[in-house]
Amino acid sequence: MIAGLSSAASLTAQGEPDVPITEPFKVGTFEVRGLRTVGLVLRDHFIVDIAAANAELERDPAYPRVPAPVDMLDLIGRYEYGVRLRLYEIVNGLVANGRLTGPGRAEFVHDVEEVRILPPIMYPGKILNAATNFYSRVAETGTGAERREARRQRRENRGVPYLYLKPSRGVVIGASDRIVVPFGRDRTDWEVELGTVIGRATKYVSAEDAPDHIFGYTVTIDVSDRGGRPPGGNPTVSDWLVEKGHDTFAPMGPWIIPKEFYGDPMEMLRQTLDIGEERMQEATAGDMIHSLWELVEYASSIVTLFPGDVINNGTSGGVGEGTAVRGETRFLQPGEVVTATIDGIGTLQLPVVAGTAPFGPMGVRLPPASTYRRDPGR
Repeated sequence: MIAGLSSAASLTAQGEPDVPITEPFKVGTFEVRGLRTVGLVLRDHFIVDIAAANAELERDPAYPRVPAPVDMLDLIGRYEYGVRLRLYEIVNGLVANGRLTGPGRAEFVHDVEEVRILPPIMYPGKILNAATNFYSRVAETGTGAERREARRQRRENRGVPYLYLKPSRGVVIGASDRIVVPFGRDRTDWEVELGTVIGRATKYVSAEDAPDHIFGYTVTIDVSDRGGRPPGGNPTVSDWLVEKGHDTFAPMGPWIIPKEFYGDPMEMLRQTLDIGEERMQEATAGDMIHSLWELVEYASSIVTLFPGDVINNGTSGGVGEGTAVRGETRFLQPGEVVTATIDGIGTLQLPVVAGTAPFGPMGVRLPPASTYRRDPGR
C-alpha cells in the first residue's frame, strides 16, 4: 500500500483541498516493458507508472476512486478535477515511505534508462508556433547595421504576434527518437523553443488571465527546412508545409512540468541549443518580442484552445540560416547530435540521421534544395 496522507485529504464537494506536495514532479508518456503508459517523473530519474500506482493506492478504503488517466490528454483535461490531488497523494506516499529506492522500492517505479521516452502528448490537437518572436532573430541574415535598424523598428512597432500551425502526428517525436533530414534536402535547421501546454478550453482570454489557462511547459525543437518551395507553379513565396511539416520536425519533451513547479516563464526562462559540443543558441525571456501571455491572448482570439494544445514561444538568434552568430550559414548533417535544454524543465538530445531514398512512382517529388527559393526569418 502507499501510505501517507490521511483520509481527510480527499475530494470534497467544494473541490480539492489544499494538500502540500513533498517534492515537485513532471509527467510524461513512456513505453515500459513494451506497453505505453503515462508516468510521473521524480528527480528527473524515476518513472512512476501512474495507473499501477493508483491501483495500489485505491486498495486503501481511505482513498476514493479516481480513474487513472488513459493518456496525457486525459491527464491534462482532468488535472484540475481530481487528477492533480491523486498525483500529489501518490508522490507523497512514495517519498514518505522510501519506495523509490532500496529494498522497499515499488515495482511500478522504473529508472529512466529502463524505459523508452515517447512524446509527452500523443498527440496535440494543435501546435502553434510564434515566428520571429525574439529580437535577436530579427534580420539575422543582414549586416550589423541592418540588424540594429530592424530591431529598433520592431521595438517601436511590435504589432501583433505571428503564429503558424505546425503538423502534429507524424511530425511530433520524443526524446528516444531521431531527427530525419528529408531525402534530397540539405538545409535542415534548428530552433529551440518553450512549449506551453494549454490546460483548459480557452477562448478570448486576456494576457493578464492567460496564466490561469496553462497546464505546464515542455521543451520543443522547431526543426525547419530552409530550402523553400519547388520552383514554378504557385508563385507564393512561403510554403509552411515544406518548411515546417516534414516527419520528425517537432521534437517534444522529454516530459512536461506542471506550471506550479516552474514559476513565471517570463522570469525563469533560459533556453539553449547545442550541435555536438558547439553552443548555437542561448536566450532568456528578456529577448522576446511578445510575451508568452500575449501569444495565448492572440491565439485564443482566433481559435479555441483545448487541453493539450501547444503554443511554442519562438526562437532566438543562432539558427543555422542566420549569419549574425557564426558569420555563415550552417545546417544539420547526419551523424550530428542536437541538444536542446530549458532550465528547470529538461533536455532533449536527439541524433540526426539521413532520410531514406523514395521508391516507386509515388515517391518524393521535391527537387534538390539548392534549386529552391528561400524565405528567411522564421
